[in-house]
Amino acid sequence: MATIPIRVPNLAASRTTARSRIRKRLPAAFALLPTALVVLVVYIGCMLWTVRLSFTSSTLLPKLDWVGLAQYSRLFANDRFLTSVENIAIFGVLFISGCLILGFLLAVFIDQNVRGEGVFRTVFLYPYAMSFVVTGVAWQWFLNPGLGLQKLVRDLGFPNFTFDWIVNQDMAIYTIVIAGLWHGAGLTMAILLAGLRGVDEDLWKAAKVDGIPTWRVYVSIVLPLLRPMVITATVLLTTGVVKLYDLVVAMTLGGPGIATEVPAKFVMDHLFERNNIALGTATATIMLIAVVSVLAPWVYARYVRPQGRHA
Repeated sequence: MATIPIRVPNLAASRTTARSRIRKRLPAAFALLPTALVVLVVYIGCMLWTVRLSFTSSTLLPKLDWVGLAQYSRLFANDRFLTSVENIAIFGVLFISGCLILGFLLAVFIDQNVRGEGVFRTVFLYPYAMSFVVTGVAWQWFLNPGLGLQKLVRDLGFPNFTFDWIVNQDMAIYTIVIAGLWHGAGLTMAILLAGLRGVDEDLWKAAKVDGIPTWRVYVSIVLPLLRPMVITATVLLTTGVVKLYDLVVAMTLGGPGIATEVPAKFVMDHLFERNNIALGTATATIMLIAVVSVLAPWVYARYVRPQGRHA
């Protein structure tokens, strides 16, 4: 009867290999240690400190008393804050959907191997390279009824032309959306264009053989393949919506009245102008919860769930 050889693991060799791996990783670990400390102390520490202050009665200077949810009750009874939430919801829906649609259309256009593709790519992506402050100042001038588009059209011989959205309380928030679309559509275009360039040519050949219309191919075949890129673009755009501040300040200063007030401006005003630290940090905590609620599902779908499948 044949015997099956049994291999005895070499414990000494495995221990030596483990020690060598640890020695190789130690320099990298020491190099990353300062960054890890900065993340823990500055970022996480400041977030926890902000949350803690939101449960106090701090005004000009921080206090360590405890008032429970009193600041949150005041916050959700504040008309200015509720207006800012309504404005950020309008901006977010129109901005994200508009950037995804416009960015996809621009990506499809460039993907047709048009002449001067590099020029078009640069032109469409260039606004994203500019800061929101520069974007806001440029659009504030362009939409100013006495200086920009309205005056230009009237000087061309159309004296009854009116485009005064930026000074109209009912329409001012939509001027912020227009400027945001001009700024953010290029980023979406770049992300989706990278996905389009990865679509297999055989899919297009098969669709042509079957006589499927081009628009149907994009809607039913290409878009599902671009789902990871669409999710990534949506997450980036959503975080930009939550922290919207400089574009509003550069264009309207939150006006006319509070027509374009947003939560980030509400926070800054209460922290540095109204000397109400507790109410400002309560608003910042609400914004933090909004960001985490967006990022957590994305992180889970992107990193946690794939590891669970492999396990």
